[in-house]
Amino acid sequence: MEQGLGSDSNPPPGSIDKSRVLDVKPLRSLVPVFPNPQGMSSISTPQPSPFVCVPPSGPCPSGVQPFYPFLAPNDSQNQQQGNFGFGSNIPAPVPLNSFMTPPPQANGGSGRPKRVPKTRGSGSVVIEDDGYSESQNQSEFDASGYSVHVNDAEDASNSGKRRGRAKKRRAENGEDFDVDSLVNSFLTLFKLKEFDDFRRSSGDKDTVGTILMAFDLLRKRLTQLEEAKNLAPGTARRPDLKAATLLMTKGVRTNNTKRIGHVPGIEVGDIFFFRMELCIVGLHAPSMAGIDYMSVKLTMDEEPVAVSIVSSGGYDDAGDDSDVLIYSGQGGVQRRDGQMFDQKLERGNLALEKSLHRANDVRVVRGIKDLAYTTGKIYVYDGLYKIQESWAEKNKSGCNVFKYKLVRAPGQPEAYSLWKSILQWKDGSATRPGLILPDLTSGAESLPVALVNDVDGEKGPAHFSYVSSLKYSQPFTTSKPSLGCQCLGGCQPGGTNCPCNQRNDGLVPYSSIAVLLTNKFPIHECGPACACPPNCRNRTSQTGVKVRLEVFKSKHRGWGLRSWDPIRAGGFICEYAGDIIKGFTEGDFGNENDDSYIFDATRYYEPLEPVNDSSGSKKSPFPLVISAKNNGNVARFMNHSCSPNVFWQPVLRESNNDVYLHIAFFAIRHVPPMQELTFDYGIVSPEKGDKGKKKCLCGSVKCRGYFY
Repeated sequence: MEQGLGSDSNPPPGSIDKSRVLDVKPLRSLVPVFPNPQGMSSISTPQPSPFVCVPPSGPCPSGVQPFYPFLAPNDSQNQQQGNFGFGSNIPAPVPLNSFMTPPPQANGGSGRPKRVPKTRGSGSVVIEDDGYSESQNQSEFDASGYSVHVNDAEDASNSGKRRGRAKKRRAENGEDFDVDSLVNSFLTLFKLKEFDDFRRSSGDKDTVGTILMAFDLLRKRLTQLEEAKNLAPGTARRPDLKAATLLMTKGVRTNNTKRIGHVPGIEVGDIFFFRMELCIVGLHAPSMAGIDYMSVKLTMDEEPVAVSIVSSGGYDDAGDDSDVLIYSGQGGVQRRDGQMFDQKLERGNLALEKSLHRANDVRVVRGIKDLAYTTGKIYVYDGLYKIQESWAEKNKSGCNVFKYKLVRAPGQPEAYSLWKSILQWKDGSATRPGLILPDLTSGAESLPVALVNDVDGEKGPAHFSYVSSLKYSQPFTTSKPSLGCQCLGGCQPGGTNCPCNQRNDGLVPYSSIAVLLTNKFPIHECGPACACPPNCRNRTSQTGVKVRLEVFKSKHRGWGLRSWDPIRAGGFICEYAGDIIKGFTEGDFGNENDDSYIFDATRYYEPLEPVNDSSGSKKSPFPLVISAKNNGNVARFMNHSCSPNVFWQPVLRESNNDVYLHIAFFAIRHVPPMQELTFDYGIVSPEKGDKGKKKCLCGSVKCRGYFY
């Protein structure tokens, strides 16, 4: 039987007439479209760009052999002509559609299918993810056991045909809680119910801050509820994924329009503790992939350009230089089944190559190991970089990997370079400039507190005695006796018989890494009569400072306080130590500076979480006034701000009929290293008038112009 053209079967021997000459023409020939050569910008050219392939630029490192589609520098100019940039020894051009997401194959060689953000059915959101993680260890995302589809009551694969009901979860105490109602309550409190399209597409600092705060409080609330279930050890919990996807279901995200350059509302040096935070504020859209890119229509066709990358150590990225990053391409080497493949010039890799020739800015987020949480990372926005050159080399496994050299744009604030300097201060390999005392606490705190002045010649603040805690001569009394807990191993989530948990609505108020999980007012900690050990997580404020602080001389506001370490939102900083004053009234001191070290819990304070009461603020349950003028700790150096990054909570430690009230300070949001720590000094009651009013120099856009 005659064999048809394209048949899969082989013709029998001798069936081909070799005397015939066939005139065979290819049906179609396609080659990849690469960027225009230098000097030929399709942006300014009204006609379509020439069909030219430009190989990756820059010399290959010594000992590295170029491979397809990279060409040796000494041959590239000759080979570009007549062969569309490919030499005669290069394999045939790959089809154009090979730059699209490859479909899954039986051997798993193509990775995951591409997921793009879209809304399905009643609003289920699919997180954008191109299937490549920037980390070889994908467990930080995949081990969650939680679907990336936001609405877990709806099967998005069924195109929204199954309309979900708000799914209820059962806590350890047997009570159901409605996840949807929980989310709606946060949206109402933060006035995010009617989140408009403009704020979704382009944010600002207030919008970014509000969304991150709503995310953080929702995540922490989910953490408490999940912990109360007493799940088996090793069971994955990802409240960060749940909180972010639940918010995005409601349309609460910002900067969802991709752009080249800085993102509105986000500053160089800002830090994030969860990849999902990068997503909801638009700094880096993919939930896993290390390269974020967008399509740009420059002429008749579209081409990808990179807008941001995350470098967090998953590949062999070289990041020792603060201003230069050698970034490895994505794909091939990070497969979860252990197989290794050469990387392909597609998707994110192709976008980086395009950005090299277009010379557009690329945002860089550096992932740094979180020392307080060994399996986590801290993501630092390091600003804008440009791709200077690219090449290919073989990695340790023998696979071909793309390499891209990125150089930081000059004139930007310190970010990653500051982290490196701080590490040198800590290990003693470099001296902190302006250091006066390595530890002004003289060992009273578990971590030293440096005294620094790199502004003028002042050698330190006025003399005071350092004390690490508030000293009581007589505690407050209560008519209701308090029982101490018998938690010999420390108070645990889900411990319904623990009286300390019961006083905190049945939940432990702190995480295992000393982060406040609740805004309940006040916090009930374990007291002197409790049997739990000193390291019990419900004694967080009793163990002293947990970050490396420094007291520094500011330019305009005297001495201030900041941290060498990053601080998580809700992270404990310190308590306000000093002497309790009874019968104190504003202006009792003759010298206006004498009351600078007064903490007055009877003032009105703006609450961290909006509340539905007539005053719009929270009051301390006890009229506590503390003076740190003669005896105090680092809290006495915290300056006022009308837009603070620190808030205080009253902490009660009860024992029988005695109540000891302490004032503990926590971070409102993530605080980068060396950012001044400030809190709102509060507003005095109206009947006191303007007594003690001082001019405010906080510089905030929300500055009231004065403080007390």
